[in-house]
Amino acid sequence: MREIKTGPIRDTAVSLPGSKSYTHRLLIAASLSKDWCRIHNPLESEDTEHTLRALMRLGVAVEKSAGHIDLKGVGGEFRLVDEPIELGNSGTSMRLLTGIIALGQGRYILTGTDRMKQRPINHLLEALDQIGVAAESLNGNGCPPVRISGGRVTGGKVKIDCSVSSQYLSSLLLMAPLTKEGLTIHVEKGPVSKPYIDMTVDVLNRFGIQIERDGYGKFYVRGDQIYQTGQYVVEPDASQASYFWAAAAITGARIKVINIFQSSLQGDVRFIHVLEQMGCRVAEEKDGIAVAGARLVGIDVDMSDMPDLVPTLAVVAAFANGETRIRNIGHLRDKESDRLRAVKNELNRIGISAKIEADSLIITGGTPTGGEIETYNDHRIAMSFAVAGLRTPGVSIKNEGCVAKSFPEFWQVFDGLYAL
Repeated sequence: MREIKTGPIRDTAVSLPGSKSYTHRLLIAASLSKDWCRIHNPLESEDTEHTLRALMRLGVAVEKSAGHIDLKGVGGEFRLVDEPIELGNSGTSMRLLTGIIALGQGRYILTGTDRMKQRPINHLLEALDQIGVAAESLNGNGCPPVRISGGRVTGGKVKIDCSVSSQYLSSLLLMAPLTKEGLTIHVEKGPVSKPYIDMTVDVLNRFGIQIERDGYGKFYVRGDQIYQTGQYVVEPDASQASYFWAAAAITGARIKVINIFQSSLQGDVRFIHVLEQMGCRVAEEKDGIAVAGARLVGIDVDMSDMPDLVPTLAVVAAFANGETRIRNIGHLRDKESDRLRAVKNELNRIGISAKIEADSLIITGGTPTGGEIETYNDHRIAMSFAVAGLRTPGVSIKNEGCVAKSFPEFWQVFDGLYAL
């Protein structure tokens, strides 16, 4: 249990670790090359470690140093692994690896925590089946553990439903260059979280992979391509930046996040525009983006492309005047927790009216009260509701260590906000 000290906090600038989403993708792309790659400023967290350890078990050589990781790729020729590969509750690891592991030889089993075994992956398994990859949910419920039979993947045409996760598409895109004939991918539903697809395409381009696309509905990746070796840099994590911009929003302080810019392909950087709509002042400067808090008003906003920031926005909305309606977020039910219900429950716990209507969350701002926040072992619930404690006395975070999933240094950076 961690009790949050109520402000005051100071105007400041914070430096954040590398993007979790980019780190996963760059590690995997490096493993698909045929020689050494260096990844600078990678995020070292529980989730990214699951990806890294899985790649090591698959035969990828790894050397860690301060500030970077070196990987020697195997060109998709993964070695046979007899025992199940454990991925914890890292949905990104599970979904991205499910596709690329089909390039290996033999049968592989990917598994995880009890919560992971409730998170759907059936649409990706169905897509792999269309191109001749034997992929199955061992429990028959469309969720992990999954068994994938590797081999030379011919490729071809595939249709996929991305209404639950864009990571299904990213998984196919990452494997496609190493198939024999390439992949033509038609997205039948969705995708949600479109910016994450742009990030995957960006990584492919940086590794020299040619890809053609028609918006978010059709993609073509030629086969028998080579992932180029080289040095790649991970930019700071825009999702983690949201907590510090939110802290500014509710306290009136001015907080800058260093080396994050609006030109980033990370969709979560657009959170600054949401805060701007609510009344905050936003400034992009030569070294980062600063947010200054002001009187907040409720808004109506579609967060389908920024689902990870819904808990953060919900906490800001708790301090806003009027109603905030957060729309098109039904896919939050399949995150590390049922985030839709978790956010509603914890807002109610601190005295704020919040209700779920279909795929929307409606919050009526007011004056939050103290309470012990149940995190549901979900890092984003812990970090978001910690922000509320900066203005509201008596907020405590249960299982505060769950932040290690994506941001092990969170509490250290958070404590740096307080005025001396």
